[in-house]
Amino acid sequence: MNREASIKRETAETKIALTLHLDGTGKSMIDSGIGFFDHMLNLMTAHGLLDLELRCDGDLEVDGHHSVEDIGIALGDAFKEAIGDKKGICRYGTFYLPMDEALAFVTLDISGRPFLVYDGGEMAPMVGGFDTELVEEFLRAFAVHAGITLHVKILYGTNTHHKIEAIFKALGHALRIAVSNDPKVTGVPSTKGML
Repeated sequence: MNREASIKRETAETKIALTLHLDGTGKSMIDSGIGFFDHMLNLMTAHGLLDLELRCDGDLEVDGHHSVEDIGIALGDAFKEAIGDKKGICRYGTFYLPMDEALAFVTLDISGRPFLVYDGGEMAPMVGGFDTELVEEFLRAFAVHAGITLHVKILYGTNTHHKIEAIFKALGHALRIAVSNDPKVTGVPSTKGML
């Protein structure tokens, strides 16, 4: 089964092309125009063993909001297409990830019921050229368009870079667990018979 999808999304604010492969090796070629965000997406794909090619031309002269949110939308759409009928998947993924003094917790359900609960705690307003409020915007856009229930919490930490890095690495691991095949599951992992 080839769990892969390519998405093109073009608006007055952004032009995005991406290809996502769920059964990859963690390879990525990412250019969002926002260096710190590229770094976070690279970490997510490396830890999630996802292959991701992404190019975004956005209105960065305004700020990074449209690019980050629209990448979340496109990535979510690609995920939803790539996961297909969801037969045989583990469905749930949970991961705690330490990054020096910071500890992140991510748990998710490929449920078809999009929802985000986000508690990033206090963060510095910017890391490099990245507005830290956009972490939540990306996660919400991704969760809604992927059709997943996503809970993200920073349990503690002081360094904003470390907190955000822990979130993206933990998200990669949680996705890796949830999309993996469970040999004991032959159909859709739900008593309803569908997700």
